[in-house]
Amino acid sequence: MGLGTTLTFGLVTALIAFLAGPVSHVIRVGGVFLTPTPTVLGEGQGPIYIADTIHCEDVHHYRPANLLFTACEDHKSTRFSWFPPLGNLLQPRTRGSIHIVDPKTMKSSRLAFTDFDGPFVTHGIDVIEDPDQPDAVYIFAVNHLPNPAYFEAGEPEGVHKARSQIELFHHVLESQTVQHVRSIHHPLIETPNDIYAESPVSFYVTNDHFYRDGLMRLVEDVWPSAKWSSIIHVQLENPSKEASVDASVALTGLWNNNGLGHGRTDKEMIISSAVGGELYVSSTQSNHSIDIHATIPFDTVTDNPSYYADPYRTDEDDASGFVVAGISQAIYLPANAKDENATDASQVWYTRFLLATGEWEKKLLFEDDGMRIRTASAAVLVPVEPRDGKKLAWLFVTGFMSESMIAVQVEL
Repeated sequence: MGLGTTLTFGLVTALIAFLAGPVSHVIRVGGVFLTPTPTVLGEGQGPIYIADTIHCEDVHHYRPANLLFTACEDHKSTRFSWFPPLGNLLQPRTRGSIHIVDPKTMKSSRLAFTDFDGPFVTHGIDVIEDPDQPDAVYIFAVNHLPNPAYFEAGEPEGVHKARSQIELFHHVLESQTVQHVRSIHHPLIETPNDIYAESPVSFYVTNDHFYRDGLMRLVEDVWPSAKWSSIIHVQLENPSKEASVDASVALTGLWNNNGLGHGRTDKEMIISSAVGGELYVSSTQSNHSIDIHATIPFDTVTDNPSYYADPYRTDEDDASGFVVAGISQAIYLPANAKDENATDASQVWYTRFLLATGEWEKKLLFEDDGMRIRTASAAVLVPVEPRDGKKLAWLFVTGFMSESMIAVQVEL
């Protein structure tokens, strides 16, 4: 074997070794060889389809009122024409809305907007109590607006098609309206996905990509070293429309940081790496930075996480834990993103920390092939009184391209 042949063989071997890890990860988390096994449900376990919940990407359980809040598109066609996170960039013609789902009646109520006009293209949300009015909440919601500097200026080259921002709303519980407080935009808010609110004037938001489209965005989706996403902290002077907006980078260095969720304490934050298939247990700091304390790996895409606080916990049996939903065959999403009739399989996982072992116990709560729920992106648990010694809960699952939210009863 000559020197040139030896060098070539060595380079090829090194390249194969270099690519083996990323390729293996894409195959595993992308579900290349996965055959979905839909969860078999018994009598009384559902699924219950929640009417008027079209393409609701995120859902939050507001425990003080035992209500679910979600933001939906309301029209099946919208996501397939305009949704920047999927690269669908035809200017939107419809608008979404905010809904409340009552887990007792399994019915959705659409809230009427006050002082809010224009497009509302929904994504992640967060809901927190109004500190000055206990019977009211503030709702933060991502809005993927079309950029006027592009669509109203002859579509110039080099100008982004989307100008996403955050909308802040106020809702008095048991009313049928939601008041628009203000819109929040800042140069650091570029590709917003999900929100973690600390107060009406302080929140964190994920930028899930650095690149908005093109080849480099694809690189971000498949290359583990493309850790270019970020989490931004935003501080408002006050909630009024005229108040100033300050923002700073809270965290970088994660691959495709995506969903955010509140954890076990006021300072605990749960972060998902969607294509990384990981949850990060972290905490916010006084200087608005974020420290990561633990990593929980999964074998599928991890989207919006939530925390379940077991109201029936005992010292011997505490079912409190984190819930995360995600598509289980992400490899097909680029092709399906423009197909209204496609099916995208999903899984919903539950994990809790076991003091006895010092390990995170993981359990697959629900799996579907896309026929009952498409593109599951968020899930929450609502407790059911224990029966026959079993911890039970209603699992509400929603997806960014699902025709409706569903509820199924699960054992924890």
